[in-house]
Amino acid sequence: MSAPVAANRQSSAFYAAAFGGGALLWLATMAASGRREAWDSPLYWSVAYPLCIALAALLGYAAPERPWRWGLAVMLVQPVVMVLTSGGDFGLLPLGLILFAILALPPIIAARLCSRLRLRGSARGRAED
Repeated sequence: MSAPVAANRQSSAFYAAAFGGGALLWLATMAASGRREAWDSPLYWSVAYPLCIALAALLGYAAPERPWRWGLAVMLVQPVVMVLTSGGDFGLLPLGLILFAILALPPIIAARLCSRLRLRGSARGRAED
C-alpha cells in the first residue's frame, strides 16, 4: 500500500472517530438525561463537553497536521445530530450554530496544544539521533 493511500485511510479513521465521538456524546447525554437537546442537561456541561475537548486533544496529538479540524469535527457534528433528533423546531438554529462555533474554540485550542506537544517531542527525538 502506498504512503498516500495509507495516510488517507488513517485520516479517514480519525475523522470517523471525531464525528462518531461527537455524535455519540450528544446522543448519550440526551439518553442519560432524558432531554430533547443534550446541552439542556447539566450532564452535557460536566461530562460530555469536557470529553469533547479531551477527544479533540487526543486526536490533535495522534494526527498533529491541521489540528484545528478535530475540534471542529467533534463539535460541528453535534448540531447535525441535534437537527436530526429535534423533531423539526428550527427557530433558534442560527443562534445554536453560533454557539456551537464558539463551543468549538476550547476543543480547537486543546487539539493545537497537544499537536504542538507531539511535534515538539518528534523534533527532540530527531535532534537526539
